[in-house]
Amino acid sequence: MHTVKHVLDNPIWNALITGNKAYAEGAETVKLFPRAISPLVGLAENTALYFDRLYEIIPLDTPVVVFAIGEWEIPGSWNILIQIPGFQMVYAGSPIPLIQDEDIVTLTGEHIPQMMALTELTNPGPFSARTNELGHFEGVFKDGLLVAMTGQRLQPYDYIEISAVCTHPDHTGNGYARKLLLRQIHHIMAAGCTPFLHVKKDNTRAIKVYEHLGFEIRKDVTFVVLQKKG
Repeated sequence: MHTVKHVLDNPIWNALITGNKAYAEGAETVKLFPRAISPLVGLAENTALYFDRLYEIIPLDTPVVVFAIGEWEIPGSWNILIQIPGFQMVYAGSPIPLIQDEDIVTLTGEHIPQMMALTELTNPGPFSARTNELGHFEGVFKDGLLVAMTGQRLQPYDYIEISAVCTHPDHTGNGYARKLLLRQIHHIMAAGCTPFLHVKKDNTRAIKVYEHLGFEIRKDVTFVVLQKKG
């Protein structure tokens, strides 16, 4: 009997056929973002056949990122460059009012250099020159320096992913990430959607923050960076 999978069991694919559809490139069964937005790729099914189809459309020296949830078949034609264990977490709390804070700024194209610098320093996950186009990026500046930010990335059906949660190492412990997260939760629920996010398993500090805010671990996920073999 065919088992219907949850939308979040294949979040990249489902995002690229629904909420992020305007950005989708690729083929009928393999979808990807423009490289300048994200290296994430989604397959209709996580099988060797679809990895072969991905192989046909990806340039040789171009790493891609997949989220491995459940069983995966990665053919030998791919080099696995990085595997990072993580969790997928879904917000299970109630709607919250919008937190007003004069320190929080809407991030736009003019802020891209600072956004790139902060993500390179803190490594919250893939962040490219046009990732901010995916929406609702907000940040906190101190003395002209971007010290914390969050944004949105995957939008599969009625779920929206909070992404690029990061704080400058010299400015942790001030509650910036918490305020930014609460605002993202508000924005997403006000749009009639459910917030979710992905986090590395070894980031225990962040996991505790997310759980305190009302997120619950839904599934294990492995963030896999792949590159075609020559």
